[in-house]
Amino acid sequence: MVNDILTIYLNKFGHSPSLHMRAPGRVNLLGEHVDYNQGVVLPMAIDRQVDLFAAPNTNNTLNLYALDLDQSVSIRLDRLSQKTNLSGEPLDSWALYPAGIAWALQENNFTPSGIDVLYYSNVPIGAGLSSSAAVEVGFAGIWNQLNDWEIENLQLAQIAQKAENDYVGVNCGLMDQFASACGVAGHALYFDTRNLSWETAPLPPETVVVIADSGIRRELSDSAYNERRASCEQAVKLLQQYMPDIKSLRDVETTEFMAYKPYLPELVSRRAEHVVKEIARVKSAYNALLRNDPAIFGALMYAGHASLRDLYEVSTPELDTLVELTRHIPGCYGARLTGAGFGGCTVNLVEQKQAEVFIQSLQAGYLQKTGLQCQVYICHASQGVSVCN
Repeated sequence: MVNDILTIYLNKFGHSPSLHMRAPGRVNLLGEHVDYNQGVVLPMAIDRQVDLFAAPNTNNTLNLYALDLDQSVSIRLDRLSQKTNLSGEPLDSWALYPAGIAWALQENNFTPSGIDVLYYSNVPIGAGLSSSAAVEVGFAGIWNQLNDWEIENLQLAQIAQKAENDYVGVNCGLMDQFASACGVAGHALYFDTRNLSWETAPLPPETVVVIADSGIRRELSDSAYNERRASCEQAVKLLQQYMPDIKSLRDVETTEFMAYKPYLPELVSRRAEHVVKEIARVKSAYNALLRNDPAIFGALMYAGHASLRDLYEVSTPELDTLVELTRHIPGCYGARLTGAGFGGCTVNLVEQKQAEVFIQSLQAGYLQKTGLQCQVYICHASQGVSVCN
């Protein structure tokens, strides 16, 4: 495969690449819709990735070839704010991500050099596995490597987040870019979105993470997302009457919340209850990993799904079906929807020796219940952005 890519690159750019970079997608094991409430999350980088082949050029231009799309574009690095190609036409959405990284680097007082890049991905697009974050982190990694900047991976993630927030225009948290940049093979990442500290926790031996794609593409409308975010902010304002020192739902313990829950409007109460309890679940799940207790971890996954379904209301019938099917398949410790919801994937913790039977049973059951095919991937926790030898 790599030899074929090198030939395509040579034909496209007239020279060979000097750098092969990879940046993984991610799956969030637990901790959904808590990043904008300053909570803790538990993602891992996965062994599905964006591969990028690059070499510097001398004409101050970002020349892109997206192999999966079979599309090319050239962008002047001194005109990034215009979001246009060399002919002055608006950039297609796919090109905004690499261009946004160059722009964000400039905003952080780095000067990205001209580069020729061919890239492709086996991270499913729109499935909630952060294909866009992988692209962003990969391009940040290329410029970091070619310019010998030695930027720490966490800062690369922050630059990538800035690109997505302020250039692409998607108001995401930092978790996706963080996991792609800082992933550790064989480990989940316990990430504090308030102070940006993080720890690793080994995944249970003899288990695999299985991702099942419902086939329903995420349609998290701005209005649905903003409504939930506003409910969380309203809950904080109301709870501050009783707990004046709290800054976010992160600061509210479960017992405190249950005491003051009757004083909140019903919808606000449901949204806030999910967040408060989800943060507590992440802490418990992290401890379960540290003591190698996959059964407790799995139970927390199921509880997290029920909360996303009933309190935060971001599940779908298809995601619910995928989760319920796993309760009757041997070898599955736990399952839940992963990502923002409204479609996309479930994540499952499964005994390695049962994985193939689990996948066959899940696909057959899903087809029978919904009439839909689901793509299923066995994933392992992988290293974050890195140079390929």
